[in-house]
This record gives sequence, structure tokens and C-alpha cells, in this order.
Amino acid sequence: MKIMVATDAWHPQVNGVVRTLGHVAHEARALGAELEFLTPNEFWTLPMPSYPEVRLALPGPGDIERRLDRLLPDAIHIATEGPLGHAVRRVCLRRGLPFTTSLHTRFPDYLAERLPMPERWTCEVTWGFLRRFHSAGAAVLAATPTLGDELTARGFRNVKLWPRGVDASLFRPRIGVKNLGIVRDLPRPIFLTVGRVAVEKNLEAFLKLDLPGTKLVVGDGPARASLARQFPGAVFLGARAGEALAEIYAAADVFVFPSRTDTFGLVLLEAVASGVPVAGFPAAAPRDVIGGAPVGRLDEDLRRACLEALDCSRADCRDFALGMTWGASARIFLGHVTEAAKVRRKLVA
Repeated sequence: MKIMVATDAWHPQVNGVVRTLGHVAHEARALGAELEFLTPNEFWTLPMPSYPEVRLALPGPGDIERRLDRLLPDAIHIATEGPLGHAVRRVCLRRGLPFTTSLHTRFPDYLAERLPMPERWTCEVTWGFLRRFHSAGAAVLAATPTLGDELTARGFRNVKLWPRGVDASLFRPRIGVKNLGIVRDLPRPIFLTVGRVAVEKNLEAFLKLDLPGTKLVVGDGPARASLARQFPGAVFLGARAGEALAEIYAAADVFVFPSRTDTFGLVLLEAVASGVPVAGFPAAAPRDVIGGAPVGRLDEDLRRACLEALDCSRADCRDFALGMTWGASARIFLGHVTEAAKVRRKLVA
């Protein structure tokens, strides 16, 4: 089976969308499916305002049609709501091709964090835009039950669950990693956060806490320079990936997730797979990922959650993560897009 996936988020970006699609593509091959990506790298692009490292694709007239005709995919999935996602959506609607979509980002909440605009614009209008975009597809895939329920309540049609996974062979407990050069001389305990350093991640709520030991931030983004100046006691390492990132996870004592707007948070699974307990607010993403499992603490008092998480069992964290694999995530994804493709086969017949 050949699946075309249109995504406005792609390398060299480092985010949950890119990592999710990469893992699912790898696992899908073992299941007899090939994901072919349509990304901004194939078109002229412009930098996104306020996020210049994010490039917005500018497909020309006929570009999408020519790629579809050349690829002849069995199914089409639109992963993002950007210019490329809209261009593919238009072609699919014009040709009568069924497609699925997925909602990765709570844009209304992000806009509310970044723009001094009335709530009507950041919530009602933005949710209406998203509802119109996704409801044209055969199904919209949501990462968690909470997000799925919210989308249904907001009028989205045919919402399906598409859970995420973790690479437990890469993110794992490691013997002796606490003597790693990067962290060896840092005062303990180490409270780690990983992800994009941007205002919507609510990092300031973590960095201003009065905590013992070290606050360690891994990641890059538009807010890094200002936060580093505002909180000189924290350690900012910049972006890390692969083994370098996995070693830092395993060397931490607590993983702190201060975001209130993320739809899932792959970093939560990467942390517990590394044997590191989680501390965060009782927001939708951490509630859905760890729930009531003894692998972290969720509290409106983030400082208390951080300190109490120190008592969680690292073995319990690891065991919990082993139940969530990218293989299972890929099988569910393929099931949803295959079901949508059946509509096309029936029409052709």
C-alpha cells in the first residue's frame, strides 16, 4: 500500500509532528505500507512570521496534481493545516479523492498565548477554521481520548483515536550515565525539560520555581535567548537528538512538563521510557499520557509536583512505557487511512 502524507512540518524542524511521522513511516514498512511524504522541501518557501526556521511552502499551479499523478497513492493523509495541507485538500476535493487528516496542535490556545486578541478570535474563529478544514476529510485523527472528545464536542465529524508510541530501545535507563560529562558537575537533583523553547510551552512557570539542584533545558526556539537572560541559574543546552538526547534523559532525576496546551507530548513517553518520572500541571496531555499511573505527579502546584516526583520508582516508569510502541501506533494509523481508501475503491467500482 502506498500512502501520500502531506505535511507542512518537516526536517530540519524538531517537533512532535516530524518525529511521529518518521517513526510511523519506519514501522509501516514492516507492515507492508510505504509512506511517501510531500513536504515544503520540494517547493519554494517563505519563513513563517515569528518562527523563521519554519518554512511555509508555496506550491505552484498544477504542482500537487502532477505529484499525485506521478505517485498514484492508494491513500492520502494530510498531517497539518498549513499552506501545503490546504493545497492538497483543495485538489482532493476537486478530484473527489478521500483523505484523512490529523490534528497535532491546539492553535487556538497557542494564539491566545502569543497574540493580544479577543478570545472570540483566538478561540471561536480559530476552532471554526480548524473544524471546516478537518471535517472535509473521511476522518480526523486525534492523539488522545481527551482531545478526541473535545473535537467531537466542538462539532468535528468522524474523530478517530491515533495514539503515539516511544522508541524504548533508544530511550532507556543507562548505567553510569549520571557521570556523563554534560551533567556530571551539575548539582543534584536535575529537573529536566525537553522541547521547543517558545512562549506557548509555558517554560517560565518551571524556570521561576524555587527548586534544589539544577534546572536543565534541552531544545531551541525563539524564546531561548530571553529566558536564558531572565533565568541565569538554569542551564540551556540547546537542541539534542538521538543518543545524545537519550543520555541526557536517563541522567535526569525528574522530567518537568509545564505546557498546558500540548495535545500529547512525546517527550513524556521518552522520559518515562528512560526511567525518569514526570512532573506537570494536570492538563489534558499529561493526564492522558500518564493518567493515574505511579510514574509522576500532576499538581497545580508545580513545585510540589516536582519534589514529590523524586519519590517515584524509576522501574515503574520503564515498565509503563514498554506498553506503548510505535509499531502499535503505525498499525492504528494504517487502519484509519485504509478505511478511508475503501471509499475511493467503492466509487471506482
